[in-house]
Formats: sequence, C-alpha cells, structure tokens
Amino acid sequence: MSAFTPYHQETWTDAEADVLRRYVTNLDGPVFALVNLPEVVKGALFARYSRSPKSLRRLFLDEFVGELEIDDDAAIDATVGLTRAEQLYDTVFLEYGDDSVAQLGGVHLACEQASNLLTKILEWGRLMAYLEQSTRYINYDARLGGRYRFYRDPAILSSTLGTRYVGDMDRLFDTYAELLPIVQEWCREAFPKDPADSDFVYRQSIRAKALDAVRGILPAASLSNVGIYGTGQGYEALLLRMRAHPLGEARAYADLMLTELRKVIPSFLKRVDLPDRGVAWSDYLRQTRESTEEVAAKLFPDTDVQPVPEVALVDWDPEGEEKVLAAMLYPHVDLPEQQIAERVRQMTGDERVALVEAYTGARQNRRHKPGRALERIAYRFDVCSDYGAFRDLQRHRMLTIEWQSLSPEHGYEVPEPVVAAGVADRFHEAMGRSAELYGVLNEQFPASASYAVSLAFKVRYSMQFNAREAMHLLELRTGPQGHPAYRRVCQEMHRLIDAQAGHHALAAMMRHVDHREPGLERLEAERRAATKRSR
Repeated sequence: MSAFTPYHQETWTDAEADVLRRYVTNLDGPVFALVNLPEVVKGALFARYSRSPKSLRRLFLDEFVGELEIDDDAAIDATVGLTRAEQLYDTVFLEYGDDSVAQLGGVHLACEQASNLLTKILEWGRLMAYLEQSTRYINYDARLGGRYRFYRDPAILSSTLGTRYVGDMDRLFDTYAELLPIVQEWCREAFPKDPADSDFVYRQSIRAKALDAVRGILPAASLSNVGIYGTGQGYEALLLRMRAHPLGEARAYADLMLTELRKVIPSFLKRVDLPDRGVAWSDYLRQTRESTEEVAAKLFPDTDVQPVPEVALVDWDPEGEEKVLAAMLYPHVDLPEQQIAERVRQMTGDERVALVEAYTGARQNRRHKPGRALERIAYRFDVCSDYGAFRDLQRHRMLTIEWQSLSPEHGYEVPEPVVAAGVADRFHEAMGRSAELYGVLNEQFPASASYAVSLAFKVRYSMQFNAREAMHLLELRTGPQGHPAYRRVCQEMHRLIDAQAGHHALAAMMRHVDHREPGLERLEAERRAATKRSR
C-alpha cells in the first residue's frame, strides 16, 4: 500500500499468509471479501467481530482456523480474483437490465478502519446487513500500529492544520484513557458485586458501564470495523451514493470496496464506473444535493434555532387506531376495505379491546410480534440526541432516517457517572478542545470538520417508521442492557405515541417497552450469557 495511506497495514508470517490467501481477497487492505468459507462461519466471524478489538483476518487466524478442516483448500488462492467467464450474467444483467438478477449473488465484506462518519454512510441502505464494532466492548485507549485509532484525513494532514489535528485528537484519546479507570472504579463502589454473580459477569458489567460513560469523549474520527453482507444490487446502490458523497473518505473507500467486490461478483458491478451509467447516476445524486443545499441556504440565512424537546412527535394519523383495527380484520373477511372501516367506526369499546387482544396474543417476549396490520400507519419524530445514541438508532433498516451535519452547535450532556466520579471538569475540557478544533477545520475543510466532534455532542435527525417497526425498535432499544442515551429517546417515543398521538391501544400492544432505569445496564445480559455458557 502507498506510504500516504491513512490505514494501518497488518503483517503476517508466511504460514499465516498461506492460510489467509485462501479465504480473503487481499492480505493488506482495509477492505476485503470473505470467500471459500461456509456461510455459518462467515456469519459467526462477523458476530464475534463486533465485540473484538482484532481485525477480521487476525480474529480468523486466532479463533477460527483451528476449528476448520482446511487441508483440502491448500490449492485455493482467493487473492487472484475471478477468471472464469460470466456470459449468462453479463447478457441478462448488462444487456437486458434485469436488476433482479443482481439480488442473487451476495458477498460478506469486511470494512475496517472506517471513521464513525463513514460507518453511518456504509450502514444507510435498507437491503443489507451490518455488524459494527461496539464502543461498549472495545477499549479505545488501545493503539493500532502505535497510534491512537482515529482517521487521519490525508487532505488535513498535508495542510497547515495537520499537526494541530493529530495533536488535539491525541489529547482527546489521552483524556478518554485517563478517565476510563477512574469512572470504572467509581462504578465498582456504586454497584457492589452480588455474591451470586461470577467475577467475570461482574467485571464485564462494570466495564460496559464505564465505557458507556466515557465514550462521549471519543471524536467522530474514531475508527471502527464494519462487517457487511449484501447482494450485488445492494452494493451497487451503496457505491453509487458513496462516489457522490462530499466526504473524501467515502469516495476513496468506495474505490477500495469496488476493487474487492469485483473479485467476487464482477458482473453485478460493471455499471458503477461506466460514464453513461453509474458515473451519470452519481453525478445526478451530487448535483441534486448541491442544488438543494443552495436553495436551503437562501431560505434560512442565519436563522436562530428554536428550543425544542429532545424528542418531538411531529406527525401521526389521528385516525390511526381505527385504520389498524380495519387492517387487522381485512384478511379474515371477504368485504371491501371501506365497508370494514365503516363497521370499525361502529364497534363498541369492548369489541375493540377483544379484537386487539386476539390479534396481539400473549406475547411472552418481544420477539412475538403481531402481523402487518401495524404497518398501516406511521409516526415521524424529530430527535436531537448525542451522536453516540444516533449511531445505534441509525442502524435500524426498516425506517426512514435523515440526519443533519454533526457539529458542536447543539451542545452536549455530561453522563451521570462522569459527574459522580468527580471528573466532569476533564470532560468539559475535552468538549472545549473538540469544539475549537471543529471551528478551525470548518473554515478550510467543511466536509471533514465533523471528524473533530466528540460523540457526546448532539446531532439532529428525523426518524419515521410504521407502528410495527415502532414495536420492534422501542422494545429492543429500551431493554435494560441498552445505553442510557438511546433508552431515554425510545422511552419518550413510546410515551408520545400514547399521550400525544392518543394511540393508547397500540402503545399497550408494545408491552415489552421497558421504562425502568437499571443500575448496571449489562448485568442481566451478562448473567444470561453466563447461563448459556454453563449449559
């Protein structure tokens, strides 16, 4: 790789390289595809990936190779790429434009050393699956190749701001590293160990609590690893958007991804860089974004931001519950929908309750979900939460989400454990450093200035989803193991569906939304995991 690359390059022994080249499409780049492995192994690798500080190749060598029969694979070299002809796909896909063919080939792609800004771009598409390295399981004081783990934008580093950028980033990571053991010690004192818990369960829970509290210091430039599984069609859509994105990291990363994907599914991606196809499409996306930005700037010149709640329900259907009741009945009768709706309007309270109870059932846990009648209506929320919470909520694919640029403009909140541990002043100092660096970067690098913004700063975003997705999202994200920041957002969404929209029956159907405030968020989850391991 070039000496100017912002990526750390791992090294391998000859024996390790001999094994790796059978299963990954390159040995040194931050993007590579997994090949010649059973699907269950690729899935397990990505699952382990999200909670490990190791790269996927190192994780594969350390924890998976010993469990696999690989002797018969000795002649395979996945780094060579495809050489066989693909006339059938070429004819159907390229000449006749049958895009559905591109849904038939999928790839597991490892995307490593991506900034937290880039991970949100990678995870935008609905028709793909993602697993991202978690800040609550990974200590970010650990270095990668001797350097703290943040993206070093080549354009910034080659400018007069390069030295300051690296210096301020290092200081943010220094503060994170200094505060982590202090907050962790406070957590031990505040939440004594239950004698019934093992040392491992208790240690993991305390560690997660402390990592949750100090993660807000980390800048958006912090690096993460993302495992992606998607079809050729999904990857094509992703690459077209990335090639049009204003962030240079996204455009450069798109080229890395295209190179590796073409070693596995070349026919599905032939249009991406054709001038009259993919290039024209990306140009269209870029032009419409820039034109809309110009219009928006004229409409809102220097407009003051009005104070609003953290979570606001801005759109819902006042007749939503009646429409859902009609949708519940629709597949069980042979009448037109309008006639069903009329009968619903005449139903007594007892009849409505009986219908809802029959459709909902016992629901012994959150995975027992009613049918698609709940997709009949939708809710739209305007949210202004810390970027850390946004990162987790953004990954829900069955919703429509749009977000504004990350900046220090909306302020930040100091986590309670940081205050209680007596290190709030250090936290404020880090936020000040982050905001100042953003300010100087924004003058020369407006698209990249958000790298400097710590995850504790708030970002504004809109979330729109139907009632069925609301049930899934709110029940999952209010679980006691969740991070306090997004638990609070989702608890408020549930309250607004009930109190503001007046959809009492639908809110009651979401019976596994948890409004309690646990002490150690990960404790119950770690206890369940320990029980499974013992079995």
